[in-house]
Amino acid sequence: MKREYLLVIEDEKNQREILTDFLKKKGFSVDSADSVVSAKKLLSKRDYQVILLDWKLPDGDGLEFLSEIKEKHPLTPVIMITAFANVEHAVLSMKKGAYYYLAKPINLEELLLLVERAIKEFNLTREVELLKEKVKYFSSQFKISEEGIIAESPAMKKIFSLVNKFAEASAPVLITGESGTGKEVIARLIHHLGPTKEGPFIQINCAAIPETLLESELFGYEKGAFTGATHSKPGLFELAEGGTLFLDEIGEMPLSIQAKLLKVLQDGTFRRLGSLKEIKGHFRLIAATNRNLSQLIEKGAFREDLFWRLNVLNIHLPPLRERKEDILPLTEYFIKKFNTKYNKKIQGLSLSAINLLLKYKFPGNVRELENRIERGIILTEEEILTEEDLGLTESSDRKDEFLENLLSLPLERAVENLEKYRIKQALQLSRGVKSKAAELLGITERMLRYKIEKYQIGG
Repeated sequence: MKREYLLVIEDEKNQREILTDFLKKKGFSVDSADSVVSAKKLLSKRDYQVILLDWKLPDGDGLEFLSEIKEKHPLTPVIMITAFANVEHAVLSMKKGAYYYLAKPINLEELLLLVERAIKEFNLTREVELLKEKVKYFSSQFKISEEGIIAESPAMKKIFSLVNKFAEASAPVLITGESGTGKEVIARLIHHLGPTKEGPFIQINCAAIPETLLESELFGYEKGAFTGATHSKPGLFELAEGGTLFLDEIGEMPLSIQAKLLKVLQDGTFRRLGSLKEIKGHFRLIAATNRNLSQLIEKGAFREDLFWRLNVLNIHLPPLRERKEDILPLTEYFIKKFNTKYNKKIQGLSLSAINLLLKYKFPGNVRELENRIERGIILTEEEILTEEDLGLTESSDRKDEFLENLLSLPLERAVENLEKYRIKQALQLSRGVKSKAAELLGITERMLRYKIEKYQIGG
């Protein structure tokens, strides 16, 4: 049978069976009701693409029931049918929101054409309404540009290799890492590289919204579901249809909503608040957190079964202090970005500013670096950013002038000295294990051995 569901509301048994049987033979899924009460029960359990409504019913007036249907299901086409056809009735029913008006005896072929046309218009109208909701949602969101993706460090290169592999899968992805490491950027990249790229990218910060509002945002609600619900509204599960839903700060999600999210992940269905209808969702889920979920599980603050549902594919983003190779390329990107935004012509950083940036621990990670560069570009009147412009100062006497001296050397000597420095550092971190040192440097072990011999480095 076709996926379209029709509802025939007709108290005359013979007429009801004729209409129902005919439409079923044409491939539709059809429910029938002989009264307003029975129709209301069916409408509370399922959405219908078209409703056929008799004018006269034993327990109510069809025209009054039409008003009630249109109030709760404004998009659903309702075809009025009556044995007492006249122009006044036709005009009245159309004013009340009827899609069409048919007089008995009903021409079944005409009815079929009418139903098929109504279904097409219903589907189009629904798409337009969902699009309006998406546009409304997107207009309130700040977009993060994928141009800001920098991967000069071995750690980030490995991560982007994982992103490329994970993007083609449909399984949930859990992104972990400190605040400001770029979890949203990675989520967007997975979305744009994957099969859901043509669909929307919907995000919500679970820590920024109160529990009661978070549930209604995710699941949506029907009119009258709670005080203030003056109209029905689709939730983010619906808005993400065919795309990606990004749940940021999933570790802050209340346990009550965790249980409901688990059900969505298990069977792919959900209900709006105040509704009994099951809605099937088709979207990719990506979650992110800066919390240690294992510790939260031990404390009873996070469901272990939900963790395993979310953690099918995992990406951990290292803090900026552990991938210092990315600091200067990121700095260059942010200078270009804010030069354009503020119509400036900043050429770069002073040697002392570069030195401090490479030593700094960046507790706020990439987001902090971006904010410091923006601050500096706003404040400076010069073409070179200084440590004062960036809000950085030396916290203790300099013990290592290596980097500053390096930048004052001719290029060839600077490259040699930097390679020596990095190789010695990697050998120290790997305790002399050359394979591990080569991995830290992002080169082959063979290349490492060649450079050790070239520079006559011991160990």
